[in-house]
Amino acid sequence: MTFFSTLSSSTRSPEIPPEDDLYGRLIGSWDLDIVSHDDEGVTRHTKGEVHFGRVLEGRAVQDVFINPRRVDRGPGMAAFANWFGTTLRIYDPVIRAWRAWWFNPHDGVRAELIGRREGDEIVQEGTFPDGTPIRWTFSEITPHSFLWRGERLQPDKSWRLQVEFRGRRAKRPEPAKAAVRSRPARPGSRSANRARLSARRTGRRS
Repeated sequence: MTFFSTLSSSTRSPEIPPEDDLYGRLIGSWDLDIVSHDDEGVTRHTKGEVHFGRVLEGRAVQDVFINPRRVDRGPGMAAFANWFGTTLRIYDPVIRAWRAWWFNPHDGVRAELIGRREGDEIVQEGTFPDGTPIRWTFSEITPHSFLWRGERLQPDKSWRLQVEFRGRRAKRPEPAKAAVRSRPARPGSRSANRARLSARRTGRRS
């Protein structure tokens, strides 16, 4: 028994109604095409990754968001939208919604939100620690893709898009095929007899 095997769960808790299992469709690994807009007006295009899994006896869904993706991370990374963080989402049966907490140790950014279904979308509304309202939305969700938009409320009450990304379900690596080893023929077997006969014909001894 390890920490990771104790934390993770393969199934949804029966205490969560199927119709409230908002994040179940996202379980797994995804590749991300990310467009971020910082406060100076600079737009960047990067590749990221996110991994979702059920945890805590299936009562919660946790993710790990990474941008840039691990193979691209290094000292030259931009400060804005630089993530190696996690979101913990716990189902609250009293309000029939999901309480979510985002933490990014790289820059100390954190947020608290509540996620609800709105039509075919998952709308998560909350605040940054300074009280700034935020809205993070999953939309266009299919078994193979989704769209995510992160917005912040401006002083003029308009929503400003900070980050947008398209997720594509990551392809699983093909399992390595084990090499087939040839076994020596058992004495007295048909293959052994054929081998001895062939050796006599060619002047060799088996």
